[in-house]
Amino acid sequence: MIEDELLKLRFKLGSEEALRRIYEKYLNTMLSVAMTFLNDAHAAEDIVHDVFVSLARSPEKFSVRGNLKHYLVTCVANRARDRLRAGKSHAARREVATAPNHEAEPPEETLICAEQARQVYEALAQIPDEQREVIALRLQAGMSLRQIARIQKASYVAVQARYRRGIDKLRSILNGRLEDASR
Repeated sequence: MIEDELLKLRFKLGSEEALRRIYEKYLNTMLSVAMTFLNDAHAAEDIVHDVFVSLARSPEKFSVRGNLKHYLVTCVANRARDRLRAGKSHAARREVATAPNHEAEPPEETLICAEQARQVYEALAQIPDEQREVIALRLQAGMSLRQIARIQKASYVAVQARYRRGIDKLRSILNGRLEDASR
């Protein structure tokens, strides 16, 4: 996208306005991806904050040849994976959390969205990490399965299988809840 290419160039030249625009443009996507990995709204916000602080500290080292959104999402995914490996959010992954809401909505819509998000994040927390990562990167970041395969250092076929199995498990979990709620 032309806007992203201009933003990358302006940011590399030291424009704080470019960094602000990148933040505004990709904040929600990055939060969604972090939330899917961690199932903890505060930890997700911390991860995204850390990514932007790292960017802000060294614009001269900023060098992205490809898609800006995919670069940012990859940074978030890597930091979230590191946090999970370190075990810092092990207990938090089991908690039910809601996604941060950064847009003003009517109260009833906010409650409905928060409840739906809670159910989805709770269901995502029940599937294996590799499947959850593929789903987050595919659906929330819009990455192709080939791009995800490169990030996960896995074959295309393996990523495709993780995605299919993860979606099937999510459907099963969420459909079971809907059936329980209707009884």
